[in-house]
Amino acid sequence: MTYELGQGTGPLRGVKVVEIAGIGPAPHACMILADLGADVIRIERPGGSPYAGGRGDLLNRGRPSVALDLKNPEAAATVLALVESADVLVEGLRPGVTERLGLGPDECREVNPRLVYARMTGWGQDGPLAHAAGHDLNYIAITGALHGLGQDSSRPHFPSNLLGDFGGGSTYLVIGILAALLEARLSGEGQVVDAAIVDGTAHLNAMATAFLGAGTLREERAVNMLDGGMPFYDLYETADGRHMSVGALEPQFFAAFVRLLGIEDRAPGQFELERHGELRTLIAETFRTRTQAEWVEVFEGTDACVAGVLPISEAVDHPHLRARQVFTTRDGLVQPQPAPRFSRTEATLGTPPAEAGEHTRDALSAWGVDDVDGLLARGAAVQA
Repeated sequence: MTYELGQGTGPLRGVKVVEIAGIGPAPHACMILADLGADVIRIERPGGSPYAGGRGDLLNRGRPSVALDLKNPEAAATVLALVESADVLVEGLRPGVTERLGLGPDECREVNPRLVYARMTGWGQDGPLAHAAGHDLNYIAITGALHGLGQDSSRPHFPSNLLGDFGGGSTYLVIGILAALLEARLSGEGQVVDAAIVDGTAHLNAMATAFLGAGTLREERAVNMLDGGMPFYDLYETADGRHMSVGALEPQFFAAFVRLLGIEDRAPGQFELERHGELRTLIAETFRTRTQAEWVEVFEGTDACVAGVLPISEAVDHPHLRARQVFTTRDGLVQPQPAPRFSRTEATLGTPPAEAGEHTRDALSAWGVDDVDGLLARGAAVQA
């Protein structure tokens, strides 16, 4: 597939990003930037990563793949040549790795002082754990976020790697990039963005931190307002072994909930704390009398704040998500559409995920790199 610059349609059209490939949050951030219209060129090791990549890796959609052997000085010089015309460089390697490759912030900003150099790590660029290995579960563990997750009093439960990698990680990396880009347009000078999952996760958890400071948060599971401690904010099993989510927090929503559930005449008051056990049992027993589909028919579209719990394979066909075209099928892959939405510069899906090095020749040429054939012949670059 031939690659050309300027194919994006979103509000970041014209922004050029060099991505030094990693796994997890950094590629997710670059997927977001590409979805929003940026020209992102992904630099991968020849052969790609054993942990990610290929045609089915949606995190790599929307951008060409260039295979460079970054241990080769010619390859590192090629990245610097790309950086000269770039607005952003994104890297998700351990602290110090890009410096050892001659591609650290100093080298890159020497050739392009306006560059936003964005770094994505778990622990951050400094601190006692900066050079230690880690994963999402570890990062959310030390920030206080994991401790309260789940409704099991004996152990916490975790939401796969959504909270750390993508909530506290890639989301904050993109926020940092956009803020630094805006400032660079004003000042004419770039800077380093140090996005750490521990930083972002702690920031995400600001409301719980505030509740703790106010004395309204108990550091236990399933005893607080939003963790299943209240019977009107929890999950309930249906007759077919599926589940309904109930979020009837406000009094008017609770009133609609108990009325539609058919227990209005028997339900204890919403805030009769001493009768919450009775209320929870009544709600649970009632939900078990019908299937999920039957309860969805009762509640959907009302103000009771109740929804069926769906797996991804069914979520794609939910009427609301289908009406908004939240998911689409492209190149044989079901995938989420770009988000958020824009009234004038609509974001659209770009190229499909690529094999490592699939666009080496075309992408380097499009970005103005000289002697691409020579780089390929000498092994600094590889065309898949």
